[in-house]
Amino acid sequence: MDIAKNIKIVLVNTSHPGNIGAAARAMKNMSLDQLTLVAPEEFPSGVAVGRAASAVDILEKATVVSSLQEAIADCSLVVGTSARSRSIPWPMLNPRECGDKIVAEAQQHKVALVFGREDSGLNNDELQLCHFHVQIPANENYSSLNLAAAVMVLSYEIYSAHLDRSANPADEQAWDQELSTAAQMEHFYQHLEDVLVALDFHDRDNPRQLMQRLRRLYGRIRIDAMEMNILRGILTHIQQRIRPKN
Repeated sequence: MDIAKNIKIVLVNTSHPGNIGAAARAMKNMSLDQLTLVAPEEFPSGVAVGRAASAVDILEKATVVSSLQEAIADCSLVVGTSARSRSIPWPMLNPRECGDKIVAEAQQHKVALVFGREDSGLNNDELQLCHFHVQIPANENYSSLNLAAAVMVLSYEIYSAHLDRSANPADEQAWDQELSTAAQMEHFYQHLEDVLVALDFHDRDNPRQLMQRLRRLYGRIRIDAMEMNILRGILTHIQQRIRPKN
């Protein structure tokens, strides 16, 4: 799969190394090979190697980082898995839509599919780093999926979407600018918050979900590089105009 180099599977704070190995095996079944581990509790691990079977090569080249921000810094699309509804609704995808969107966007830039902890999933701060959330429909009386099973389901949807796209190529107009990466968006959000505080529009001690809602807004819009430069320029100009003169 030629786009596999642009698709990261990101596992956050995995507690059992066997799940890492089983996830690597599921990835290899579906022609994915870019695995990033965020602060795993135990890795490298012989247990992970044993569960990986013939996918040990994926473990050997896996990237280990300390934070989700670091894992997704170079990605322009981030999809986070979520099993629960959140206080602020976020743009949602079902597994098939997730596969289609990841394959479409991986043609041009890096994307990340993020899985949370076995017992609690991704926390709210981590989910706010994602453009979309994806939920896997399951038996409402027993809806909790094993981590590797969830990786398999969504990796299958990616591979299936790739096969469909290869069989029925569509003419698509490329965007004239690359989309902003997660790292660029984080710098923008910090810049935006600083300006809103300076304007007395935002109180960090009483945030009232302002920044979460702005993250949802700009994440839904998907800002490209030129638009980002314009927005950052506007913010900088505002700072210059409100800065007290010595």
